[in-house]
Amino acid sequence: MAGPAVRAILDGLWQGVGLAGEAPARLAGAEPALPSSFRIGAAAQASIAAATAAAAEIHRRRGGPAQQAEVDMRHAALEFGSERYLRLGDAAAPARWDDIAGTYLCGDGRWVRLHTNFPHHRAGVLRLLGCEANRAAVGAALRGWEGFAFEQAAAEAGMCVAAMRSFAEWDVHPQGQAVAALPPVRLERIGEAPPTPLPPRGVRPLEGIRVLEATRVIAGPVCGRTLAAHGADVLHVSAAHLPGFDDLLPDTGRGKRSAALDLRDEAGRAVLRGLAAGADVFVQGYRPGAVASHGFGPEALAALRPGIVCTSLSAYGEVGPWGGRRGFDSLVQTASGFNHAEAVAAGADPADPDPRVLPAQALDHASGFLLAFGTLAALLRRAAEGGSWKVTVSLAGTGQWLRGLGRLEDGFGVPVPKLEELGDLLETAPSGFGRLTALRHSGRLPETPPHWALPPVPLGTHRAEWA
Repeated sequence: MAGPAVRAILDGLWQGVGLAGEAPARLAGAEPALPSSFRIGAAAQASIAAATAAAAEIHRRRGGPAQQAEVDMRHAALEFGSERYLRLGDAAAPARWDDIAGTYLCGDGRWVRLHTNFPHHRAGVLRLLGCEANRAAVGAALRGWEGFAFEQAAAEAGMCVAAMRSFAEWDVHPQGQAVAALPPVRLERIGEAPPTPLPPRGVRPLEGIRVLEATRVIAGPVCGRTLAAHGADVLHVSAAHLPGFDDLLPDTGRGKRSAALDLRDEAGRAVLRGLAAGADVFVQGYRPGAVASHGFGPEALAALRPGIVCTSLSAYGEVGPWGGRRGFDSLVQTASGFNHAEAVAAGADPADPDPRVLPAQALDHASGFLLAFGTLAALLRRAAEGGSWKVTVSLAGTGQWLRGLGRLEDGFGVPVPKLEELGDLLETAPSGFGRLTALRHSGRLPETPPHWALPPVPLGTHRAEWA
């Protein structure tokens, strides 16, 4: 095994956002945790431990007892696939994929991956291909395209497609070069404000912290879910006209309230401004510029609410020629070399491998926990230094970080467990979707055990107001 120990990875994250010393954490378990040549277990344990330790540090600075985060590697790695470990009532309820999503071979021998889980993305790809809505027709139409040409045409049409590259190809690509030097979590002071003291000590580490969340799919919602696990008041805001991925909500919606606002009209924007004025944190996970176009970019929020922490997620890094491009975990894996590298590690011909995905949406989940960690670090720095802060994470940057952790020589020798094999790692409770069985949070604190006080609910269940 090449690469640093998990403790060194964790402390690199901790110190990389300006926190002193070592992260207060105890780590258990060994690699591999999931079948991969990449260090999925190490990435999961380090990112979850970072967020959990930061919550512990906030609680200590509020007058609570000192405590160490406790994270088991296998449990953490399983949490990177939390959306697959769901049961509603007696029926398994993993997230479903659209029937034409996936990989196809183009006429030049280059693989492309289509992401068509949103109806408008599905319709746009079919319109671009001019074919019927089935895999055979899509495959036949793509044989008339070159892979990179279709990727570019789809991007220009606002669709979500990635051509498969090797690491070597990604490293010379302008976008690969743009994100190569970025840290996994970036903290930037974006405005002046006096130090904002942490609230008086509460029962839970983040009690009294208000988080306004405008996200969807996995990474951004995982950030909000993590903050809610430690007691933050998380209000998730969506809109009825925007496509979502409702299968994920029973997992990612735990601990949150959910309201609907339409930012296309001034009344909706006015309500969101009022909420933002009372928020400590604003988490956004839409395409770069989308939320800002309605007046809620980081600088505007800092002017509205000096001292706010703005937490931002993008697919490809907000810099470089693809900075504003739409993307999802599966697409970034394909475009940036992971599908090629994983296939080769599993024994495929390096010159002509079929794409092989990572055993979890690791870029999504790691990014979500890194976002939560960066948010908590910014709250600590806001209390000590003042200022308004921006926290930035990207799927591509997280991928670069994962690559830098090293590879496993014999990483494919463990299985992906089934839900019924997880035993006491699962918890069951009522929810807005029925009786829900789901994976417990893997980040533990002995004095203030993380938990979700509120059940997940359908989008728009609550009023758009703070509790």
